[in-house]
Amino acid sequence: MKIAVIGAGHWGMNLVRNLNDLDVLTHVVEQKTETIDNISSDFPKVQCLDNYELLLESNIDAVVIATPAHSHYEIALAFLKAGKDVFIEKPMTLCSKEAKELVDVAQLGGAILMVGHMLLYQPAIQFIKSYLDQGHIGQIYHLHQERLKLGRVRSKENVVWSLGVHDIAVLLYLVGSAPQEIKCSAHSGVQKLIEDDAYLHMTFESGTIAHLHSSWLWPENSRCMRIVGSKGMVVYDEMNQTVTLHKKSIGKDLENIDEGEELLFEGSSQPLRLEMEHFIHCIKTRENPISDGLSGLTVIQVLESLELSNS
Repeated sequence: MKIAVIGAGHWGMNLVRNLNDLDVLTHVVEQKTETIDNISSDFPKVQCLDNYELLLESNIDAVVIATPAHSHYEIALAFLKAGKDVFIEKPMTLCSKEAKELVDVAQLGGAILMVGHMLLYQPAIQFIKSYLDQGHIGQIYHLHQERLKLGRVRSKENVVWSLGVHDIAVLLYLVGSAPQEIKCSAHSGVQKLIEDDAYLHMTFESGTIAHLHSSWLWPENSRCMRIVGSKGMVVYDEMNQTVTLHKKSIGKDLENIDEGEELLFEGSSQPLRLEMEHFIHCIKTRENPISDGLSGLTVIQVLESLELSNS
């Protein structure tokens, strides 16, 4: 198998290292001379190019795109039309129109289109998905996700576009459908028109409600998800990679039921490595990826609705 990475910036180099370790990396496209020199030194078997168009008619099987988000659509479209499988880092595109076109082109050509929603490949998330689908905590009433810290403030994108994309992907994945209704409440303090703190609320056809709190202007670090069901409650502590069942619920006579708690899952892996392994698996088997183009499109549609509801 032959895979090329396009864009070898900070995150792109993580992809380069993982794909090289998996023995499928053949080309890297990068324009910075210093970066090319470093890659040539560290990965002598990898061919470095400064123009991705040179690969469109090559014999590579797939490309992994880790360029700035505004360029994702143009590059992905070119390779999909050239019959290559494509992995795009998040966000897939900057608008749903472009994302939908990529999905349509991939489906028409039978190509694999996968989006880099890395948190979906964290073993704890896969465990939670299976646990919920098996009905262990009954009907899912609501999910609460928070990603809070004193973080890097962006000047061209708000806090949800910056911090919340992975979380939205996780919430949609666990619920298993697109939301019917989206509401948002947000505040711009540091810069006008760039939200620092946002609360996103999604309602689904099943009656489940999901809430996401994203902030880069917060006194404490918190990365946690709480899932409340009719038969119990699950807490995912992302920082410690634990999943805990709280055997709490409300009885038929409205009495409180509390039977303690149980650690269901503990442990982490390398989600980026697992994500790349999944991409390679899908190329070989032609299976649909967990984070396929359609799921990426739905995330972009949620982000667009967020901007509309908060305007």
